[in-house]
Amino acid sequence: MSAGAGPGAGQLARTVASGTGMGLPTAARERVAAVHRGSTLPERLRLYDVWASRYEQLHRRGFRCLHGVDGSAEMLERARSTGLYQELRLCVLGREPLPAPAEHYDAVTVVGALGEGQVPSTVLPELLRVTKPGGFLCLTTRSNPSNLRYKAELEAALGQLERSGAWQKLLAQEVEYWERATTEEESTQGTGYISGVVYIYQKCPVPQLEEG
Repeated sequence: MSAGAGPGAGQLARTVASGTGMGLPTAARERVAAVHRGSTLPERLRLYDVWASRYEQLHRRGFRCLHGVDGSAEMLERARSTGLYQELRLCVLGREPLPAPAEHYDAVTVVGALGEGQVPSTVLPELLRVTKPGGFLCLTTRSNPSNLRYKAELEAALGQLERSGAWQKLLAQEVEYWERATTEEESTQGTGYISGVVYIYQKCPVPQLEEG
């Protein structure tokens, strides 16, 4: 999670992907699959620690004040070496409160971390807490078969918060070629890719009390 851009499983998958179709090297497929299946949290964090040296920062889009959190200390060190972040903190999303005060960020992104066996959908209120009224949240998840149960839970939680007036949905965009598939079963119609979704929400401003 970050107030701009930060390391996540989806970004890692794109970094190690190469070739076309199911042309991922066997070792790369196994590393990606290990994160997506039901491994324990310490095992997943060790995988990210190993991957940290291969992580590449995405291009900046004009954001200059970036804060990031990650459950992997090695990922944080890799992010620190880019010189792009003003603050980096160790935090396991969904298990620990975010190390930031309420209504602190103009925008919050969670890319490649909301998925089965990773960050639980129960993290949403905490993401809202640190976002300023009127601020934006960009979230992503995968649409491959093994993530459909999680995706349904996530969208139910997103909808509940929208109905409560906590935020409003600006975008829910399906992306057909989200990342390389690790198996034929996960591949979307034999393309060698899995699909995903990008959600953008805006936190509703605090209602103003009428005078008089």
